[in-house]
Amino acid sequence: MIKRCTWCGDDPLYVAYHDEEWGVPVYDDHTLFEFLILEGAQAGLAWITILRKREGYRALFDNFEAQKIARYSDKKLEQLLLDPRIIRNRLKVFGARKNARAFLEVQKERGSFSDYIWDFVDGEPLQNRPKSMHDVPSSSPVSDKLAKDLKKRGFTFVGSTIMYAHMQATGMINDHTVDCFRHRECQQMA
Repeated sequence: MIKRCTWCGDDPLYVAYHDEEWGVPVYDDHTLFEFLILEGAQAGLAWITILRKREGYRALFDNFEAQKIARYSDKKLEQLLLDPRIIRNRLKVFGARKNARAFLEVQKERGSFSDYIWDFVDGEPLQNRPKSMHDVPSSSPVSDKLAKDLKKRGFTFVGSTIMYAHMQATGMINDHTVDCFRHRECQQMA
């Protein structure tokens, strides 16, 4: 039997996400932006809720094209709030546009969002060795620093806990438990 992190349970969508995406280093700006928006939408909710709505987000938010989202009108955002395929929270929906605009500014300043965000871990995934999920923190000094800088740049829904989850999802931190088959695989991707 394959040993996995306990958080993914046995839901096929969660298991696939755990086995194929979570903890894999991401350097692509488009994917980093998608996770930034989805992690912000998840605030206060279970991640499985977001995974189940992920295709709705892709359809309604122009496949996470930051340039398009940055130009959304208030009217367009109000229309999105009516669609049950996404989390219909006004602050989160309007926050996606705000984050797209801030994201584009970072790209303009740094050349890529990837270069910017990976600088917070010196370009290398942090390798934790949690024995159980109880050993996995919800934030860290690095996520604190990242969240503070993102907020200064005008991003929203980027608190330290959200950014720690973003760092886990995009492989900036390997928080697979040491008994999970993905721990070593993700470690070798560094």
